[in-house]
Amino acid sequence: MKKPKFEYLPTTREEMKERGWNKLDVILVTGDAYIDSPYIGVAVVGRMLEKLGFKVGIIGQPDIKNDEDIKRLGEPKLYWGVSGGSIDSMVANYTATKKFRNSDDYTPGGKNTKRPDRAVNVYTNLIRKNFKGTVPIVLGGIEASLRRITHYDYWTNKLKKPILFDSKADLLIYGMGEVAIEELSVALRDKKDFKDIRGVCYISKEPVLEHIQLPSHAECLADKEKYIDMFDAFYDNNDPISAKGLCEPVDARYLIQNAPCDYLNEQEMDALSDLPFTRELHPYHRHEGKVRCLETIKFSINTHQGCWGECNFCAIGVHQGRTIRTRSEESILKEVKKFTEYKDFKGIISDVGGPTANMYGYECKKKLKHGTCAHQRCVDANHLCSSMKINHKRNIDLLRKVRATKGVKKAFVASGIRYDFITEDKEYGYEYLKELVKHHISGQMKVAPEHTQQHVLDLMGKPGKQTLVDFKHMYDKLNKEEGKKQFLTYYLIAAHPGCEEKDMHELKRFTTEELEMNPEQAQVFTPTPSTYSAVMYYTEMDPVTRKKIFVEKDIHKKEKQKAIVVKKERIERNNFAG
Repeated sequence: MKKPKFEYLPTTREEMKERGWNKLDVILVTGDAYIDSPYIGVAVVGRMLEKLGFKVGIIGQPDIKNDEDIKRLGEPKLYWGVSGGSIDSMVANYTATKKFRNSDDYTPGGKNTKRPDRAVNVYTNLIRKNFKGTVPIVLGGIEASLRRITHYDYWTNKLKKPILFDSKADLLIYGMGEVAIEELSVALRDKKDFKDIRGVCYISKEPVLEHIQLPSHAECLADKEKYIDMFDAFYDNNDPISAKGLCEPVDARYLIQNAPCDYLNEQEMDALSDLPFTRELHPYHRHEGKVRCLETIKFSINTHQGCWGECNFCAIGVHQGRTIRTRSEESILKEVKKFTEYKDFKGIISDVGGPTANMYGYECKKKLKHGTCAHQRCVDANHLCSSMKINHKRNIDLLRKVRATKGVKKAFVASGIRYDFITEDKEYGYEYLKELVKHHISGQMKVAPEHTQQHVLDLMGKPGKQTLVDFKHMYDKLNKEEGKKQFLTYYLIAAHPGCEEKDMHELKRFTTEELEMNPEQAQVFTPTPSTYSAVMYYTEMDPVTRKKIFVEKDIHKKEKQKAIVVKKERIERNNFAG
């Protein structure tokens, strides 16, 4: 494989000198080690800015006890870019029952010893401590994005201010933000005003009256229904076409969120994917050990961005958006061919997918023209919007071309799959599932019904259990036709708002008697910032009806709910798949 002159973005002074650089334009600081992959946000930002001609360096997992580490690249000319990493640092560091996680897939050696709690705040303070009066500090990544307005924080069990106030950073770019990053970098380089750039948040002494005026932080603290009102407005204003800016009073100042930046089109998605990633851990970190995440992401392909599934416990829709942006087949197949040039590629592609694998290749025409609908979802627990025409044809064609590529032995689809979309697609759903069963899974297929009790599913935003039963029959039939003994495994959630112990007993009965299996993939619900499920957890209300709902908050009782469904029981099978 032909290598570029400089394989990585610099992370040491020596690497800067090799390029003839005395000073960088931008320094990116992240809670992950520097992994040069299209799946790692900071690496993508760095490669984007490099292509635009900016001098960029990366500091991965700086030592917060050693001031010299954050200073090793000097001070940037334009700005610092700070990210907590690929996962919110509190989610990365603690389980749903608030136990510390000992492992970290983005840390060399795998031990969770380098990502501080509230990494965005810690890194910002570390920079300010060592660089007095420094250039702007710009926050980005999922930790900042999901905490950009008043939000419920599970680990302190209270509402926290927008993260710009607690971190004392200057700016925040939310969502995927590719267009905003470019426009902000150019504006700072050219010394132009950045406060009208879409996709940017900042603190102001004055309100922006043209924006939607949200309930204040103080009002949210005093009245849980005001918090729901605020979150509703926030949630409904995340689409570049239909959204308006937001203005939230916080103490004597205002959090200003400009309308979202534009999404990338297909050509721009292709260009982003074609940046010169090495798909390796930077040599600076290698003496500490391997990063586990590379086992899955190194030879994986991201086919698209966004998800309109809108599960209430998931933050993908808020961060990545609810409109699918796809790459072209040509771009994806070009990436597949590049894999075959790597010496360690064994012919196995770990994943061909995205946030939801079977959303590739189609979208609602109404949404593409007018943006997402306010107060209306593409899919909920009871129905799919008639404007959304699910069609797996383009996905089927893509998978066939991927596995036909010379040098590819197996291409797995390991990303999440919405089984209800397969049953909904009467023309191509069966054919798509047949492709998966025959060529793209190994031994088992993972699906995520999460629960079976309808009132819990309604609160989760998940489809009813009959859809799961219909899908299982289809899956079993295909396995029988293909002569395969492949199983379904199910992701399930315990202690979601609205779920009581009796609901977990019924879930256990259903999985044992009707699915003929013992669940192993059950997890206790985590209230992730900027999700409706977190709103439910904090307010103990259904955000739609505003009626009180049961919320289990006792950690031991949460663990008991999980124990109910994962308890091993003897299964009498009527067939070999299940």
